[in-house]
Amino acid sequence: MQINSAVFEISNTDVGKCPKNRIPEYAFIGRSNVGKSSLINMLTNNKKLAKTSGTPGKTQLINHFKINDNWFLVDLPGYGYARVSKKQRRGFQKFIKDYFLKREQLICTFVLIDSRHKPQKIDLDFMGFLGENQIPFCIVFTKADKLTPTVLKRNLAIYKEKLLEDSWDIFPNYFVTSATSKEGKDQVLDFIQGVNEDLKKSQH
Repeated sequence: MQINSAVFEISNTDVGKCPKNRIPEYAFIGRSNVGKSSLINMLTNNKKLAKTSGTPGKTQLINHFKINDNWFLVDLPGYGYARVSKKQRRGFQKFIKDYFLKREQLICTFVLIDSRHKPQKIDLDFMGFLGENQIPFCIVFTKADKLTPTVLKRNLAIYKEKLLEDSWDIFPNYFVTSATSKEGKDQVLDFIQGVNEDLKKSQH
């Protein structure tokens, strides 16, 4: 899939105010500082679409971007560490939870994981929440360019082992990406295109 247009639509903290359009949505979420904004900008060929920052926790709203006029990319606040107050963090958690539990247009969530780190409890807990609520998701391993192929392979193997050990029957769909080298870009976009095409067929 080629992205020809990526247009900011709306930001808010209330799932009731999200766009009413009945078009598919793909949400991107991960721990603070996982490289989400860089990944979104790489996927959309637009360095200024999502705000990148050296300060973790920059995204604090549900941000909708309309892609090619036929699906939404949804940029969600990072969970976990961010320099915000506990009260704000609780607020994030509630509206993030509301988004996942109430948003009928949500087709798939991309959970971003920093490929350099061992499995983190906060990521595993979040995937557990998605699984319990039957919310489809894929894993996107970020920053692959920071590792040698051998270390990357080992880290992915550790992740698979951990998830399967934690009572997951199968390892979710996953992508290995780098915002710097653009690795994984075509695979993520082709996956979204394939799902959108399947949705169209099922509606006819």
